[in-house]
Amino acid sequence: MYIENYLIKKYISAWLLFMFFLVAFMIVVGGLTRLTDSGLSITKWELFSGTLPPLSDVKWLDYFEEYKKIPEYKMQNYSMTMSEFKVIFWWEWAHRFLGRLIGLGFLIPLIYFSFKIKLTKLLNLYSIFFLICFQGFIGWYMVSSGLVDRLDVSHFRLSIHLAIAFLILSLILWNYFKLNLDIKEQSQLNIFFPVVFLFLVFLQIIIGAFVSGMDAGLIYNSWPMMGNTYFPDDNKLENLFNLAAFSDASLVQFLHRNLAYVIIFYYFWILFKIYKNRVKNCFYAINLVGFFLLTQVILGIFTLINGAQIVLASMHQLSSVFLVSASVYFLYLNRRINSFL
Repeated sequence: MYIENYLIKKYISAWLLFMFFLVAFMIVVGGLTRLTDSGLSITKWELFSGTLPPLSDVKWLDYFEEYKKIPEYKMQNYSMTMSEFKVIFWWEWAHRFLGRLIGLGFLIPLIYFSFKIKLTKLLNLYSIFFLICFQGFIGWYMVSSGLVDRLDVSHFRLSIHLAIAFLILSLILWNYFKLNLDIKEQSQLNIFFPVVFLFLVFLQIIIGAFVSGMDAGLIYNSWPMMGNTYFPDDNKLENLFNLAAFSDASLVQFLHRNLAYVIIFYYFWILFKIYKNRVKNCFYAINLVGFFLLTQVILGIFTLINGAQIVLASMHQLSSVFLVSASVYFLYLNRRINSFL
């Protein structure tokens, strides 16, 4: 994205940076909404009418009565009081309110900038807005899965919802880099390496959503072994090669752990190639990725051994934002293939 008008470029950059932090905050709030089991507290799709929270006791009672109709209340929270319901309601309401805020916060400035510069220069940003709208639909698609026959939302739908959130975050950051990073020296590192690394990080986020959606972090709270063995002793190795493995809590935790090891080994392979071939313009980026990867791994281990304690779990989710951002930056530096190192 090339914009000649310096002032407009400055405004768009500031706006993209603001949206990046807003989406990052949304990801953390979304994680806390899941960790507090608040996601099913609002059982209706309310695009406009749900913007304001309940302002009367009658409205509060209406929301609570609707919640009492779903399996989560009938089978798990049947003794919940109104004050307890309000706690989970506020988390879900805040999550949805932030979604509306992101949508409007992206659309209104986008329309304004469309009158200032050529529309063709903003097509990438319109595609991001489409993803934001689609994310709202996926959010409701996810919630609806937990309203009939389940205690929780589908972990598959949860993973789609989370993956799209990180995709939106990455695209916003990418467009910010296009406006503000003028890279004159081309990297000697093939783009294959950062692309695969970012792909593995996204795959880990998806498996992490499986862990969260199935509460798989509450079993085998030991590391590096799963109990007394490396492979979970409540399962068989051949089960790992069936699609049903993605719906098995112990196998999902096993996959999440071992994919982390794959990412770490792959990171050190890239690090070795960069330093061996003295790809100097990648030194800072690969070290930044390594720092956040180490942080993510340490927080993941502490989250696991402490039974997915809410503060540690939310810090683990926040650190994934930093890891993805650093990985996108690393990819951006190597977006052109110059050699096959």
